[in-house]
Amino acid sequence: MDEMTTSSADLDDDGTRDAADGTPERADGNRGTGDPAADAPAGRDRTIRGAALLATAIALPITLLVAVLAFTKLTPATPAAAPSPSPTTARVQSTTPVEMAAPALATRPATVCRALLSQLPQTIRDLAQRPVTAGPEQNAAYGDPALTVACGGAEPTIPATDEVWTVNGVCWHPVEQADATVLTTVDRETPVAVRVPRSYEQPLQWAAPISSTIVATVPSGGEIPAGCRR
Repeated sequence: MDEMTTSSADLDDDGTRDAADGTPERADGNRGTGDPAADAPAGRDRTIRGAALLATAIALPITLLVAVLAFTKLTPATPAAAPSPSPTTARVQSTTPVEMAAPALATRPATVCRALLSQLPQTIRDLAQRPVTAGPEQNAAYGDPALTVACGGAEPTIPATDEVWTVNGVCWHPVEQADATVLTTVDRETPVAVRVPRSYEQPLQWAAPISSTIVATVPSGGEIPAGCRR
């Protein structure tokens, strides 16, 4: 009777009793580890982990795809910037020779004009140089309609009331015609005339690059009008 009482006292509240080594032991004689996961079968544990990895592998690409689609929808489309036109691109123009007169020149003016023509630029702003029908040693043409340069003409007569303009060190006298403005130098040993068609606005600006070449190749001379004196 006493032996049965002692065995009942050794039972814990959950129906287990302590073995000699301190490990809880169930009343049915099976020891417990105290860890429910450790008590689960190994095959079941591997199945649970495999299912979790598979679920993660499926969910991750879907999440990334949804994020990319949402970003694409929310981001406004930016139109491509239009290419800027090149300032040095010449206009589309005719390449046929421009008809120009070529009066005979004395030796000195002919020499000066050859020096000028050899140094003129290949383009004036966006107008490319074109061939001329006569006198390439004293004439030049640019663009379409043609802006022309004629060296060695007659000295212009300037009325006292007419305007003159200094452009890049050269004094020019403008004469308005029906379809063009004719600018003629009045402070050079040999006159140079530039004809600027009406379609090209602000004719004095077109004379600027020619003025720089004139300063370098055509010596000063003659009476400088009061409007161009410094």
